[in-house]
Amino acid sequence: MSLKCGIVGLPNVGKSTLFNCLSNAKAQSANYPFCTIEPNIGTISVPDDRLEKLEFLVSPEKVVPTTMEIVDIAGLVKGASKGEGLGNQFLANIRETDAIIHVVRCFDDGNVVHVDGSVDPVRDKEIIDTELQLKDLETIEKRIQSLSRIIKSGDKDAAKEHDLAIRIKDALEGGNSARTLEVDDKEAPIMKSFQLITAKPVMYLCNVDESSVKSGNAHVDALKEAVKNENAEVLVLGAAIESDIIELETYEERQMFLDELELEEPGVNRLIRSAYKLLNLDTYFTAGEKEVRAWTIKKGMTAPQAAGVIHTDFEKGFIRAEVMTYDDFVNFGSESAVKDAGKFRVEGKEYVVSDGDIMHFRFNV
Repeated sequence: MSLKCGIVGLPNVGKSTLFNCLSNAKAQSANYPFCTIEPNIGTISVPDDRLEKLEFLVSPEKVVPTTMEIVDIAGLVKGASKGEGLGNQFLANIRETDAIIHVVRCFDDGNVVHVDGSVDPVRDKEIIDTELQLKDLETIEKRIQSLSRIIKSGDKDAAKEHDLAIRIKDALEGGNSARTLEVDDKEAPIMKSFQLITAKPVMYLCNVDESSVKSGNAHVDALKEAVKNENAEVLVLGAAIESDIIELETYEERQMFLDELELEEPGVNRLIRSAYKLLNLDTYFTAGEKEVRAWTIKKGMTAPQAAGVIHTDFEKGFIRAEVMTYDDFVNFGSESAVKDAGKFRVEGKEYVVSDGDIMHFRFNV
């Protein structure tokens, strides 16, 4: 599935360092603004402990994790909505993503230049929020003008769109992002059609130094307080530390490093899983002797739609899905044991796939 998370933030907050850690791609990383000009795109594997357990039980020839795309986007500065810096390019690139990882600098280091001269994560967040809101305001005002003309012909659907657009405009003018607006099931598709940047789900990533990676610091606390009403996750991670971890050659060396920092796993693992969740994604598995594989689906997909992720023919000729839960498979130890326990199910076209389902599809084309 071609869903992307965009990494955004002011220049010099650690976006490209983080991107390199996530993708192992060598995006240029340097101590000056606009080092990243073209967006770097990395396809990353999503860590999932369930795959290891399935591998142990099935002993397949290969194991294939699910993946997602991360985009490292050029740093934004004040005035971007009017084309300052690389503003127009930034805004075009971020519009193409499905969710936003907003990296905020929460560390003090005189050797790393801050584009605004001092470390203030709340101010930095508000700069980006304001620029994105101004761009969305421009977009929604154009839409309102267009809808006003259509309404004169008596188009009721246009009137509903217009009402929502006015509410969005009011929110943006009040300094609030479009995602803070409560919309019902009928309004949600209309909101999506407006293609607003600030309607995208967001996660804040506090980039901290080594001493703050476990418990945070005053900068992190200030940001958490500032975003407490946004219904957004706040993660704490040290990009420099993550960079050191990926340079270590063996699992044992990495584990020793993590133990010294009193961390259970690399921060990027938590970040990838959170980004996956931010994109509203679930995972189902196929498990056989040749391959154990994780497949990415949008939450709420039906069995035929999930089958279509493997191949469009599976969806077109869908007959039924044979399903068992991950927990049942692990508890009973094999497919035959799951069947003997009466936990193996046959589901039809209306079945909504659950995260962790292990599935076989029957189809005819």
